[in-house]
Amino acid sequence: MVEVNNRLSEFTKMHDEFISDWEEAMISGDVSSLDRMTEDYYVTFYKGANDKPIMFDKQEAVAGMKQSVMDLLGAQKKFENRVIRLRDNENAVVFYELLIVKNEELLARLFTIENWKLINEKWMIARETEELIS
Repeated sequence: MVEVNNRLSEFTKMHDEFISDWEEAMISGDVSSLDRMTEDYYVTFYKGANDKPIMFDKQEAVAGMKQSVMDLLGAQKKFENRVIRLRDNENAVVFYELLIVKNEELLARLFTIENWKLINEKWMIARETEELIS
């Protein structure tokens, strides 16, 4: 149990740094510290309740991330109601509500699930699911 608690603490610290990297990217436009994706990473995006999901591979996701950061420079990404759970010592899942706010205006609200893997002692995102709430 001690090892699991240590791993959870280590993961939480890393994810806190990941959030700080997002804060910096939204100010500077530099997304290089955010590329923590496995080679087979993909994201599934649900735009509406009745729409089929859109899937993006790593290359498409990184290009989209760069473009959205440039389009939203100066905005804030707020990671609300975050919950972290370890599946085991090498796999973690993070759930949160992502708010994108600019000039005190809510631009988007998404429910996000990140699946992380520990690879060569480094936490990497293996896949993500995002659903637009509003």
